[in-house]
Amino acid sequence: MGRKYLKAGSALLLAMVLGQATDASHAAAPQRMPDSYAQAAKLIDLGHGRQLNLRCSGSGPQTVLLEAGALNDSSTWFKVQPLLAAHARVCAYDRAGFGFSSEGPLPRNLDADVADLHALIQRAGLATPLVMVGHSLGSNIVRQYASRYPADVGAMVLLDPPAQDIGRFAPGWQKDEDTLSVQRFAFLHRCEAAAEKHALPSTDPELRQCLGEADPLASARLNAVNLAHMSKPAFWHTVLSVLQNNPAVFKPPVSKQETHGSTPLLVLSAANTYADALPRDRKGLEEARAHTQAQIVATSSRGTLVHVPDTSHDIQIDQPEAVAKAVEQALRMARHALG
Repeated sequence: MGRKYLKAGSALLLAMVLGQATDASHAAAPQRMPDSYAQAAKLIDLGHGRQLNLRCSGSGPQTVLLEAGALNDSSTWFKVQPLLAAHARVCAYDRAGFGFSSEGPLPRNLDADVADLHALIQRAGLATPLVMVGHSLGSNIVRQYASRYPADVGAMVLLDPPAQDIGRFAPGWQKDEDTLSVQRFAFLHRCEAAAEKHALPSTDPELRQCLGEADPLASARLNAVNLAHMSKPAFWHTVLSVLQNNPAVFKPPVSKQETHGSTPLLVLSAANTYADALPRDRKGLEEARAHTQAQIVATSSRGTLVHVPDTSHDIQIDQPEAVAKAVEQALRMARHALG
């Protein structure tokens, strides 16, 4: 979902859309994105002329699958993946329409993402059961995948699952969000139209904001590649579809029918997810998120909530070592469950 709570204004809107990360980590993880992200790794053929870009590293009998947040690609894991590769085979991928992956059929909803992920796991021959790690909307994808294909999932690690049923806890915020979404989608449609006319990048003051600023964690080469990806119509078709589907994902509460049995499930909760929210909204937003995450933990008899200090919503950027520690724990729990 990215920074869905952010309010109006083009700069804030852009942060929500592009999910640009800030570097708050200060340990052994890489501090800048390697230039390897400037090219595809392994393109997995899904059939029907479609491919998904898969990046795997490390080795071992267990495989970790990393599922990015709403509008991010595999590069969001650039700090975490090297830490995990010392313990297992670890794979991240670009969902349809992002990074080096082909555009997928619309709408881009949870069903489409889960279907693609299942096809990817089968076509790439990834060893199951997997330890699945999901950030933000990626946690919703992982949960739905685990519900649909429980035998494929040995454990889950969910990074700051977004609040669901926010309107119950923060009705003022939800009302504003519904109003501002009109402005947001008008802006996104203008970006989409410009991309379809091959008019991005643009010197127009408003359209220049479609692509944002260069990522300070990336090289000039990698920023140029990212700019080229974001200038394509496929990117904007996908962005619009994902965000248009957000209400269907996040407005309802966690389903009372959701259950993951005894599958190990670790939920990592960020400390400062709503740091930029209006003061009048923050308490309700925090309550909604806490309620959601508690409900998710309760879907497994082996569910655990872990609070991670000094983190924004992007835990994988701010505290990659905490993520690696949780995944290593999940790997041990999955091995033990297999006997």
